[in-house]
Amino acid sequence: MAEVIVVGGGVGGMVSALLLAREGHRVRLYERLPRLGGKLAEHRRDGFTFSAGPSLLTLPDLFTGLGLELDLVEPRELCRYRFADGSVLTAPRDPERMAEAVERLAPGEGAGWRAFHAWARRCYEASARGFFAGPAISLSRSAPRGRLSDLPAIAPGRTLHGLARRFFTDPRLLQYAGRYATYAGSSPYRAPAALACVPAIEHGEGGWYVAGGLPRLADALAAALEKAGVEVVLGAEVAGVLAGRDRVLGVRLASGEREHAAVVVANTDAAALYGRLLPDRRRLRRIASLGLSSSAFLMMAGVEGRTEGLAHHTVLFSADYEREFADVFDRRRPPEDPTVYVGCSAVDDPSQAPEGCENWTMLVNVPARDPRRWPMSPGAYRDLVLERLADRGLDLSGRLRFVDLLTPADLRDRYGAWGGAIYGGAHSGPLAPLRRPGNRGPLRGLYLVGGSAHPGGGLPLVAMGGRIVASLVAEDFPR
Repeated sequence: MAEVIVVGGGVGGMVSALLLAREGHRVRLYERLPRLGGKLAEHRRDGFTFSAGPSLLTLPDLFTGLGLELDLVEPRELCRYRFADGSVLTAPRDPERMAEAVERLAPGEGAGWRAFHAWARRCYEASARGFFAGPAISLSRSAPRGRLSDLPAIAPGRTLHGLARRFFTDPRLLQYAGRYATYAGSSPYRAPAALACVPAIEHGEGGWYVAGGLPRLADALAAALEKAGVEVVLGAEVAGVLAGRDRVLGVRLASGEREHAAVVVANTDAAALYGRLLPDRRRLRRIASLGLSSSAFLMMAGVEGRTEGLAHHTVLFSADYEREFADVFDRRRPPEDPTVYVGCSAVDDPSQAPEGCENWTMLVNVPARDPRRWPMSPGAYRDLVLERLADRGLDLSGRLRFVDLLTPADLRDRYGAWGGAIYGGAHSGPLAPLRRPGNRGPLRGLYLVGGSAHPGGGLPLVAMGGRIVASLVAEDFPR
């Protein structure tokens, strides 16, 4: 069995550590922060609780299959979409009911949604056979293999927006479909069509909430690590990866100590790995060529009173989606007319807010850029977002107890996210998923996991990445 060091206690690192420990490896996990979970974080104030990271769990079997005990709650609807013209699309989990809702919104488009969903199912099935199950590119005989016939199922060479135009003509439905690019911090006008597999996951496996907040998932993983015998060291920053001629030797802590291991799993931003921990200019340039994913401007508000008809998840779309993404990725400024995601877990979980109150989490996609370089201050942008919400029928005037902010600078400083980008490199261009850093590093014994590496960001994908890394270690260091 190999000595294993995991650098970083995000979800991908925890899943890797858990599986490797269960295989009999001696595993030590070093986390710079005083808690585990990475971006799966929590913010508390004055009796209000907020998930300051993921707010929706898809493919829960990836976690319950690890033996985690989670109290899962399924909201009444996946999401409620409100468009600039005041129309609303409520998305139930059942595909046929969703098609009927689309037909009510835009007569004649229900059949298009059924065809879109059928395409999404084929795309997800093809992705699950290959892309989600192993390294994006591998010469290993044991690596999962997709079928040649799977290639058309992911529409190579087509953007998500281009794919959506095959199924929809109503501009509101083009916005709805384009939003799936934001799940990977990307623009629908540049992201690969394969991101449209997400509706198959949401309408097939559902979108779930963990009672007590999504960070309870991190707590469950931490308990499993302890049970598996993983040595977890909190408040311990790794300053470098020790390397020999062709293999890793361990890590160097910021305190100066050297810890030796045959395997190092880097649950860090790939740019931080190759820029600081194991400097490699060539690989750093390749990562830079991807461009940065979007970042987030997060507003966590304590709201007095209850809002009639408020959903657990609501998306309020901008009037000009193309302009919005041009602001983020071309002009690199916060959108003047942003799409706003509003999450309120108190709808299904009264423990998240004082009696008679609501915990609103409002998220806007913004460029991965220091807010000091924005044309307005974070406080001014907060006020702009609240004004846009009021214009769209969600006026919080006189109801706010406080609004706490999380900006790209916070993501950069807390989690080492390059520029504050949520998912590392953007999914830009048809081959973008294959250009992301792989799970095997350039040295024997070095592995990458997390949102900036294959297969990508988000709770299910980083969990898949953790499984992939564990399988690669088993292959490279057989018992």
